[in-house]
Amino acid sequence: MSNLMNKWNQLSLVKQIIIGLIIGIVLAVTIPEIAKPITIFGSLFVGALKAIAPMMVFFLVMSAISQHKSGHQTNMKPIIFLYLLGTFVSALVAVVASFMFPVTLTFAAGAENVTPPGGVVEVLKALLMNVVDNPVKALFNANYIGILSWALILGFALKNAPDSTKTIISNFSEALTKIVRWVIKFAPLGIMGLVFDSIATSGIKVLLGYGQLLAVLIGCMVFIALVVNPTIVYLNIRKNPYPLVFKCLRESGITAFFTRSSAANIPVNMSLCENLGLDKDTYSVSIPLGATINMAGAAVTISVMTLAAVNTLGIEVDMATALILSVLAAVSACGASGVAGGSLLLIPLAASLFGIPNDIAMQIVGVGFIVGVLQDSFETALNSSTDALFTATAEFAKLRKEGKEIVINR
Repeated sequence: MSNLMNKWNQLSLVKQIIIGLIIGIVLAVTIPEIAKPITIFGSLFVGALKAIAPMMVFFLVMSAISQHKSGHQTNMKPIIFLYLLGTFVSALVAVVASFMFPVTLTFAAGAENVTPPGGVVEVLKALLMNVVDNPVKALFNANYIGILSWALILGFALKNAPDSTKTIISNFSEALTKIVRWVIKFAPLGIMGLVFDSIATSGIKVLLGYGQLLAVLIGCMVFIALVVNPTIVYLNIRKNPYPLVFKCLRESGITAFFTRSSAANIPVNMSLCENLGLDKDTYSVSIPLGATINMAGAAVTISVMTLAAVNTLGIEVDMATALILSVLAAVSACGASGVAGGSLLLIPLAASLFGIPNDIAMQIVGVGFIVGVLQDSFETALNSSTDALFTATAEFAKLRKEGKEIVINR
């Protein structure tokens, strides 16, 4: 038994996760009823990540800002630019793909007990209100915009605090980071439980009727992950981007795919950035910020689903309106975290651009919940892995300009 444990510990975390993934699939296909109790591993894993992430972000950012030395550049501006660029280009890719491969829908029943936002102003208002949320409430509800804003304010307020105070905050930050590492060690068990639950509960049959829609949605996301993002990375670092792209997809995208939660994946991305040797002062802010505004997958979902409804209803769309949709989808996606329900509930907002009434728009949302078994997984994987990718890209681009060597730990 000890030999088996030693061999297991010698495997990389990614290999351990793949083994857990395979076991979960096999159990779900062969003995779903007998193996049902293993779903608790998935629930515990996601629950632990979601529980620790808000506190970790709060103390990490507060510690980084309070101990920040004057003249030390955090490189946030280029990261934010990459986030916004990536989200807009993703919306544009989705619009072009929808024109090339038009999809029509069989409307499902509308989503019940949900209220979509009335307009872009409402989305942005919700986003801004989250900035001034009660700090305790922000931590309780995992409102990362609120957590970030209060951590930044407290960090600046504590810049002139005694070193003993800063040491206590730093110790809390390091302790929470260590707890995150402990939780991530259980990722293979967690992924096994999550994939088992997904296959045993939903199956694949329910998705077959929406095969063409899923093909366009997933095709766009894969194209962005493997073509668009590498192109953006190459233009910044002028070096083969794929080692970095694949590392981010492997170490961040896989866990995000199964947890289907950007918030739960924040600790995973923090660990990845540390492994890449990035500046802690930068990634401690950029990763939680990216989980809020870097929404390439959400932009794809909003654009594709909206244009599928447009095609179904026989509405003519010119290129100018399609371009406006790209901008609207990108802006809405950036504010998705301020709306309960995420990207799906922003579809009626985009649909209103074409005069589609709300009752029909909510039927589109109903279709979104059906395909969400796969769509949401791919969307989260793209969103979350890109947070780490663009954070690393901005830092490596800075190193290139300074004439320093870029080393990507594989």
